[in-house]
Amino acid sequence: MDQQKINRINDLYRKSKAEGLTEAERNEQALLRKEFAASVRKNLRAQLDAIDMQNPDGTVENLGEKYGSKAADSKKTSG
Repeated sequence: MDQQKINRINDLYRKSKAEGLTEAERNEQALLRKEFAASVRKNLRAQLDAIDMQNPDGTVENLGEKYGSKAADSKKTSG
């Protein structure tokens, strides 16, 4: 999500507190908030999928491959 959209979310929030929003502005705000939340989830998932953990036996395991979207995708296709 680009900075211009984040600024628009903030502008709409300030306007909602100061004077209220029109129906179109409320719809725009809801859409932008959904897009922002999806962007945060995507970024967090990418960070979590990149974590490597060293096991007690010395092997290194990627948690994204074990628990993340790759593992969920393989469960969907096999089950």
